[in-house]
Amino acid sequence: MSIELYTWGTPNGKKISIALEEMALPYTVHPINIGKDEQFAPDFLKISPNNKIPAIVDTDNGQSIFESGAILMYLGDKTGRFYSDEPATRIKTHEWLMWQMGSFGPMLGRAHAFLHFNPGKAPFAEEFFAKEAQRLYGVLDRQLAKSEYMVGDYSIADIATFPWAARHQWQRVDLNSFPNVKRWYLKIAARPAVLKGYDVPGGGAAIPMPA
Repeated sequence: MSIELYTWGTPNGKKISIALEEMALPYTVHPINIGKDEQFAPDFLKISPNNKIPAIVDTDNGQSIFESGAILMYLGDKTGRFYSDEPATRIKTHEWLMWQMGSFGPMLGRAHAFLHFNPGKAPFAEEFFAKEAQRLYGVLDRQLAKSEYMVGDYSIADIATFPWAARHQWQRVDLNSFPNVKRWYLKIAARPAVLKGYDVPGGGAAIPMPA
């Protein structure tokens, strides 16, 4: 039995392959090339009605799940790893996972659109999202000043956030300006499971290192 992983090489996709490696779950990769609109294929829409990667099917029970945050919670519950069942810690994990899903991911994704892919086309948007990127890294830096990882121990909140921080160069963010984030980033980047999961669906993707 294994997890059927439908993914592509985006930060959201990398969350799940990293989690599967960390949790030592066997999985089969099904690349969904979003550059060729494969996410709109009818068979994929059956398991991901919002036509977004990642999505999984658990062959143990036939359960399909879409949305990366929901998948991380499901896998954490399935394995009992990186997702505490202690109530206060679980609430904190939910807070920071939702922060990533609602702010750190979407806002930085827009920063990619204006700062990396379309520089010079929309100065107001570039300035807005550049400032928002700095603000969000500041939020993360202050949280990481309190503990080694986002919620104390390494958790699905860290797994969700790390692949977006790995695009810091696209966001015009210097991790040296955020020493707690840099310390956290380098520690996670050295984990063997993260190194392996980051290069899914393949092609030799290396984790970017801060200058």
